Order: sequence, then structure tokens, then C-alpha cells
Amino acid sequence: MAKQTGIIPIKGTIGNITFFKSKDGDMVRKKGSISASAIANSPAFQRTRENNAEFGRAGKASKVLRTALNTLLQQCSDHRMVSRLTTAMLKVIQADATSARGLRNVIDGEAALLTGFDFNINAVLSSCLTTIYTAAINRVTGELTVNIPAFKPRKSIKAPAGATHFKIISGGTAIDFENGFFETDTKETDYLPWNAADTAIINLANTVTANSTHPLFLVLGVEFFQQINGQQYPLNNGSFNALAIVKVDTGV
Repeated sequence: MAKQTGIIPIKGTIGNITFFKSKDGDMVRKKGSISASAIANSPAFQRTRENNAEFGRAGKASKVLRTALNTLLQQCSDHRMVSRLTTAMLKVIQADATSARGLRNVIDGEAALLTGFDFNINAVLSSCLTTIYTAAINRVTGELTVNIPAFKPRKSIKAPAGATHFKIISGGTAIDFENGFFETDTKETDYLPWNAADTAIINLANTVTANSTHPLFLVLGVEFFQQINGQQYPLNNGSFNALAIVKVDTGV
């Protein structure tokens, strides 16, 4: 794949060359020569069909997880997050050690591999929030909790220029990947000043149905704001906000 550098960008297909626009600019690539029929039916493409099936399954699972966390992701994601999460979900599926190739899935895979996934690569949680915290999931009660001891924001929060306040946010979700259903609960602190004074102890408890049989995910994040004339405004459309998966319980 190459990038167009001409003065006038071209869109469409000329011969076997396709010109198109992406988030990375105007691009060009060679049109594939293998027919869809051959890929769908030829024994030579059996592995391709298996790979495509699992990639499609990863895409669907990624979409369910994104939808479950949509309220938080609106202000905490980068423009490549969808592809990054799909790639991470594919690794979960490929870790399925019981299903046949092409039939591997998230449920029989290793969803715990998603622990530490940052939804905004431009604001990694471990860099934005450096204080110690405890993340826990209690499947029996359905509580997904984050506990943060008192800390000094100027020492433990890496805030972008212009930020005067921040919030600590969390979300807990139970996801039925097979049927595309989910249950999500989100929590957040009040606006906290980014200063040198100790915060209060922060306890965020997200609740889903007790004894759920579905994978449980706990996410934690930081949102930044600028106070002007007593009003709080999201800083730079949330591009500096962090959100990451900090705990996963598959129930296995």
C-alpha cells in the first residue's frame, strides 16, 4: 500500500490500481486478482476461510465490547482504537485451545489477555495515573470495584497543559459475546482540582447481576477538564483522556 503525493488526489479504480482516502490520507493499492468465488469454495483457500471466520468473530466481539463501554469511550479513545481492539480480540480467540481452527471463539479463548488494553494510545492509563490502586471483581456479588488511597494530584496525575480539574471514572460490564448482549454500570468522581492537596480516598463500585455466567470486565480512566468562569469544559475534546481494562474475570 502506498500514499498519494500528487497535487490532485484520485479516488476510484484505474485498471488494477485502487485509489482511496483513509484517516492516514490519500492512499493507493493494487487490486486483488483472486476471485471471491475461489476464496469461498476452493480447497486451496481453506486456511483463508478459517482465518476470515475468526477475524470476523473478533470484529463482532470487539464491537460488542465497544458498545458496552460506549458512554466512556465517547471521550476516551483514539482513531485507531477499533482496529487495535479487534487485533487484541483476535489474539484472545487464537488462544482458544479447545475449538477447531476456524471455530475458535472468545468464550473458550483467553479474555484475560485484554487486561491492560488502553483505549486511547495517546493517553496511556499507567502514565496518566501513577498512584497505587486496587481493582477487584466479585462475581458472586456482581461488584467490580476500584479503590484508590488518598494521593496528591500534581504528583500522581500527569495532566495535559491547560487542565485545572479531572475525574476518575470506572465501568464494569458483563458481556454475552455469543448473543451480543451486555450489562454495564459506570461510576465517576466529582470534579477534582489538579493541585498539591491530598484527595479523599476514592472508592468506585460498579454493579452487574450477581453470579453472572459471562465474562466480566472492569475499566478505569481519567478525564481532564478546564474550569473557566466556574464552568467545567472537557479539555481538547477528550484527546488526553485515558481509559484501560484493568481487570478481567472469565469465570473459568
